[in-house]
Amino acid sequence: MRHVIFGGDGFVGRHLAPMLVADGENVVVADIVKSDLPHYRSVRFITCDVTDPASVAAVGLRADDMVYNLSAKMLSPIQVRAKRHDFFFPVNFHGTENIVQAMDKAGASKLVHYTTDMIYGHTVVLPMTEDHPVSPLGEYGLSKLKTEELAAEWRKRGMAISLFRPRLIIGPGRLGILEKLFKLIDWNLPVPMIGSGRNPYQFISVFDCAEAGRAAWKAGVPNEAYNLGSLNPPPVRRLLGDLIRHAGSNSILLPTPGWAVKRTLDLLDLMNMPIMDPEQYLIADEECVLDVSKAERQLGWVPQYRDEDMLIAAYSEYRARKDGHAVATKHVPAE
Repeated sequence: MRHVIFGGDGFVGRHLAPMLVADGENVVVADIVKSDLPHYRSVRFITCDVTDPASVAAVGLRADDMVYNLSAKMLSPIQVRAKRHDFFFPVNFHGTENIVQAMDKAGASKLVHYTTDMIYGHTVVLPMTEDHPVSPLGEYGLSKLKTEELAAEWRKRGMAISLFRPRLIIGPGRLGILEKLFKLIDWNLPVPMIGSGRNPYQFISVFDCAEAGRAAWKAGVPNEAYNLGSLNPPPVRRLLGDLIRHAGSNSILLPTPGWAVKRTLDLLDLMNMPIMDPEQYLIADEECVLDVSKAERQLGWVPQYRDEDMLIAAYSEYRARKDGHAVATKHVPAE
């Protein structure tokens, strides 16, 4: 068996690949770029553009391959409204379509595919289990939902496809929208919150996210969807307050009327001057906490990292890089 990871040079793939190597597995990374990563001494790399069917076919999938799809366009850098569909769909949807079709031609039947919790849209019911209604708020979430619909079609044809819906993935090398927060804290400026900050905010560690893919393989690739998030996420107010104290900053937390901030951000978005993507700010004051117990029950997967520790670790990396003490790391987009 080979483990073929499309998009394997990206944020989650660069952690999943060495995990599988440590298991003694034969790993192939197929991606459009190759970074200077130590595990490539033990991993075969194939240049691949998932938007090109011929490029995907050239990977040379085999019937007994275990396939992972981590290729994706994320919410960073922020796109103006008119460009979002053409930015997300070629990779997120059509790239997935090309991979599944190549699998079909090769007779490969096992796929682990990462989508996003943003397929859910606004919180409708709590807890947010995998049965939560889906209604994406933008092109990114929609592009990922369409891949889930595609997976449902191919399952009927005999494929085994495990789907993962992660919350905001953070870890070494990814800052995304967090960099704006860290700058405010460094400059001792007020940190505005969308709403009161009493709602929890949930992350997922890149290490836990990668381990979920490995767990799905170990469990035989169930035809199921799984939420990925931390356990017991704290309120935004406490999460940010702990970070400010850790940083020794004089910043204060500034609650705002959520509806007013959202309408202002909506206006900026309409004027093609987006500060955040609507899929981020429209749910910022909602209780968007994923129930991850299904993955524990069926895969034996339990997240190991706390939100508080993940945020402080991200800030520490940001500071080290600003101070010139960080080890060179390729930085990759964030949701």
